[in-house]
Amino acid sequence: MAYTQKNNPFPVTSCGRRRTFMQEGSPMNMRKTTKGKGRTFRTTEEGAGMTSKGVSDYKKENPGSNLQIAVTGKVKRGSKAAKRRKSFCARSKGWTGERGKAARARWKC
Repeated sequence: MAYTQKNNPFPVTSCGRRRTFMQEGSPMNMRKTTKGKGRTFRTTEEGAGMTSKGVSDYKKENPGSNLQIAVTGKVKRGSKAAKRRKSFCARSKGWTGERGKAARARWKC
């Protein structure tokens, strides 16, 4: 007989793993809107990426996360913001889609 956990909210797949990403309140269930008053993402013309409201909504759904808004302004060399920008630009080098290119332009990559 296999080991089972009582009162575990996450379903088990056929291979025995837990599907934690399919639950309510996960980032995949967050409403992604680019229009209207309560929008959470910018349009591609505005540079794509999340708005500050989108970041705060994400943090409410995922307590303990360290998500931050984009580094778009002028930054001091070697500062934390400059390191975040450098890291983002290195990570996103392969983004070739419309939204990816817009986000990279907004971050000044």
